[in-house]
Amino acid sequence: MRGLPHLVLERRRLPADGGLAINLPGNAIQALAELDLREQIEQAGHPIGRREYRTSADRLLFAVDEDRFWGEALRPRSLRRSDLLAMLGDGMPEETIRRGAIVRSVVPDARGPLLSLKDNTTIASSLVVGADGVHSLVRRQMFDTAAGTAPALLAQASWRFMAPNPGVRCWTVWADAAGMVLLMPISESEVYGWAAVTAPVQSGRGVEALLDMAANLPCRVRNTILDAVASPETLHHSPLEDVRLSRWQGSGMVLIGDAAHATAPVWAQGAALGMEDAISLGDLLSSSPDIPATLAAFEALRRPRVAHVQRMTDRMSRAARLPPLLRNMLLPFLGPRSYRQTYEPLRRSA
Repeated sequence: MRGLPHLVLERRRLPADGGLAINLPGNAIQALAELDLREQIEQAGHPIGRREYRTSADRLLFAVDEDRFWGEALRPRSLRRSDLLAMLGDGMPEETIRRGAIVRSVVPDARGPLLSLKDNTTIASSLVVGADGVHSLVRRQMFDTAAGTAPALLAQASWRFMAPNPGVRCWTVWADAAGMVLLMPISESEVYGWAAVTAPVQSGRGVEALLDMAANLPCRVRNTILDAVASPETLHHSPLEDVRLSRWQGSGMVLIGDAAHATAPVWAQGAALGMEDAISLGDLLSSSPDIPATLAAFEALRRPRVAHVQRMTDRMSRAARLPPLLRNMLLPFLGPRSYRQTYEPLRRSA
């Protein structure tokens, strides 16, 4: 963190989701470039030069030329999460990360927060940065289960998976009234997939709900999901949740990334905003020893950008929930405009 003394507490002993992948839009590429990782991302990432939005009958509703929009320097890319984690961790001294460290509590103290770990050790700190995701323990400790601070459920069921590439050459989503599926090439031979069922899922149905939804999709999509289901180790299930808070910091603690502002993955901004948060916070902490003032400045700096992404996510989500006939009539006009309106402000550095 910009030369600042720090200790990373990672609850997992091995990287999570190492076999899955991630979509990095242009502002995520810009953040990685600020971390001097441009060359590595260009070597390891698969270029994503185009987005396509299709109906369940495989009719193209609209497409976006991402190469033209972002330019060569900020060309979006896909890559495995394990590769991204390796890049971010390369060169970190071993003593700055502690794996298998499960935090039980974070208690404010006059000299700084005190962390209590599952192994009964206690760590004193001047600042705790909660980068611990949608179900953040740091957030729970900050707000003590206050109303409006828990994640909001957007959809009961979503799945992520890797599968053989059925011939998909760009970021492509198919949608109907029952749900949606995204396939994104990681290489010529492999795709990353994300699927969500938008209708209520009956208890105990699990993968059956995914298969029912996929039955209405084109053969290449349906077969890809069948391949994923046949390899359960590639299939990761989770609800789709949203986090919106009235504040992100206080008492020597601050939330960043999904812990502070998780959104539906409409615009692929989870990792991008998280990396931007970390860079901005590191820059501010490097220039001022006053932690309370720095945390207030960080929140004031980042909130407008996050709020913009949340507004645009809500807008596209509302369009996706329209009756299919009306949605398919409107998206050829609304889709390209929403893409430009969302990403134009994000082309500027955070």
